[in-house]
Amino acid sequence: MNAVGAAFGRWTSRLGTLAFVLGLVSGQAPAAAASPNFIHAEGRRLVDGRGETFVIKGINLGNWLVPEGYMFKFKQARSPSEIAGFFATLIGPEDASRFWTKFRDVYITEEDVRFIKAAGFNTVRVPLNWRLLTEPGDEAADRYEAAGWPLLDRLVQWCRDSGLRVIVDLHAAPGGQTGVNHDDGPGFPLTFYVPQNRQRTIALWQKLAARYQAETAVLGYDLLNEPISPYSDVEYLNPQLEPLYRDIVAAIRSVDQNHVVLLEGAQWGTNFAVFDRPFDSNAVYTYHKFWINPTRDGLQSYLDFSNRWNIPVFIGETGEFNNGWNDKFHRLQERFGLGWCFWPYKNLDSDLSVVSIQKPEGWDLIADAGSSASAPLPTREEAQAIVNAYLEAAKFKNVRVNADYINSLGLVVP
Repeated sequence: MNAVGAAFGRWTSRLGTLAFVLGLVSGQAPAAAASPNFIHAEGRRLVDGRGETFVIKGINLGNWLVPEGYMFKFKQARSPSEIAGFFATLIGPEDASRFWTKFRDVYITEEDVRFIKAAGFNTVRVPLNWRLLTEPGDEAADRYEAAGWPLLDRLVQWCRDSGLRVIVDLHAAPGGQTGVNHDDGPGFPLTFYVPQNRQRTIALWQKLAARYQAETAVLGYDLLNEPISPYSDVEYLNPQLEPLYRDIVAAIRSVDQNHVVLLEGAQWGTNFAVFDRPFDSNAVYTYHKFWINPTRDGLQSYLDFSNRWNIPVFIGETGEFNNGWNDKFHRLQERFGLGWCFWPYKNLDSDLSVVSIQKPEGWDLIADAGSSASAPLPTREEAQAIVNAYLEAAKFKNVRVNADYINSLGLVVP
């Protein structure tokens, strides 16, 4: 190594040490020492620190930190808050609290992460609920010490150890950014209407970026999942999306120049017409599509956007149709150099996921009660036994691996 190289090495080493110490002093999770191996945008490609193209082959860790009713076979208790209320009624508040702690411990484990890597995925996308990261006070007194931080830190560590990248996805923003059940809001996208919700969203992203600014295992930040449903006041709301993105990105860039920001279109992530000229040099524009014909016409508007602005695009959620469709659709993405992230990794009694939780005996009683207010509730003792059986079935050692699903993505069962 020449003298200049040696001096640079000493300098970056000292920066890494300083970053570690500052992290400890600030109470942040220790981050990896600064490294050039961040994924970043370069023209229409994502590249790694060596300049090699990185095509995302990802899977979504749905239902883990943002529960969704259909993944429990519920038709009425659908949002995270509704599901939490249902379980509190079913087994009592204290036992429900213990259930959720155990659920988050067993639903995604290091074994799951190692399996995902061994199957050939290179990325996981983790949906987050702001309620797991923030303890609300008044606007000046929000605290960022909630239960979700250690879970996210742990996942990032496992992924770093296994060689996976992590997309951090704000699936449920303060107030709700979509206006449907999976944003855990009131049924209308109040993130855009209530100034405090908007500011909390920006502040939360700044906290996330400060925590992971030196972490190369984190691929990037997916700012808002599926903002502004088509059922909302789209003429009023659509023009507000990009300005909010600009403010979030400004907050992120004040603490983190390293990571890609991922910007989803409006109306389930499908509408890129809301975007003007790209405003950040390290951005990816991401769309969601389910159940469309696996032909070029379904992608053309996104390809046009990528070509016009010389910027990467990729699909952040897709799937849940059939394995033949999976095969055609992932090949279509790859034909045009687009990354993909299918949904979901784990589900209950399903062939349309990487692994399936085998439905425990008696679960239909729970599912019926979560689907209709008129359905009879099992006794608490019965319900607790069924719920405990579900938690056991959710452990990686007990799930069913859907080999055909994995193969349909061009991957292999480990």
